[in-house]
Amino acid sequence: MTYIAVTALSHPGLVRDRNEDSLVVGPWTLCATVTENPQTLVFPLGTPLVVAVADGLGGQPGGEVASALVVRRLARAGPGLTGEDDVREELRACNRAVYAAADANGRALATMGTTVAGAVVRSGSLVAFNVGDSRVYAAPRDGLLQVSVDDNPPLEPGQRTTPIVTQCLGGTAHHRAVTPHVTAAPVAAGDRYLVCTDGLTDPLPQDVLDGLLREYDDGRAAFELWKAAIAAGGPDNITLALLRVADE
Repeated sequence: MTYIAVTALSHPGLVRDRNEDSLVVGPWTLCATVTENPQTLVFPLGTPLVVAVADGLGGQPGGEVASALVVRRLARAGPGLTGEDDVREELRACNRAVYAAADANGRALATMGTTVAGAVVRSGSLVAFNVGDSRVYAAPRDGLLQVSVDDNPPLEPGQRTTPIVTQCLGGTAHHRAVTPHVTAAPVAAGDRYLVCTDGLTDPLPQDVLDGLLREYDDGRAAFELWKAAIAAGGPDNITLALLRVADE
């Protein structure tokens, strides 16, 4: 039997007062959580399994509300996400839901928003998706490959990252449609993927991520990635999930 092991961790980092990230693994969600010990869940590969992170927009109210709303919707919708069109429509529905929740709360949450990135895994295939600058990487042993597409403006010379996003779920006073990035790929035993918020990728360049993922698997890999981001200053909330497909 082929199964998927998902190892997850979420932490506020060293600078932010609270964790506005949320995470979903199948029916299981983590919202505004503080963890330092990675948790590993194992699922048989068959029914679509959604694994995703959502990063509430900093500097605007209600980021943790928006990110939690999105991962909880994805947890409910996950088993029905059988293809790329299903994923696109669900992300558009999440966008509408964030705006509806903001409207229902009046001025207090008027511009709340969140990024989202993740993957839906089923027998033989994986659908990666994102809106915003949270990321999905394929992590084979011969080198890390970014699968998601960053929604950021062009970088200035010498600039490696930027906090500005060009689209997200919610985030503006009036509804704005989104164009999700969705990519399908075959999946087989031995494949690994990293799903994470920019609290991991902003302080750590890709070669550092790649080196740690070449050396470690599962819980140890998640812990070493988190530890490296903390050592680099932990400037933002850090949430990550490692997916590994394996035969029994």
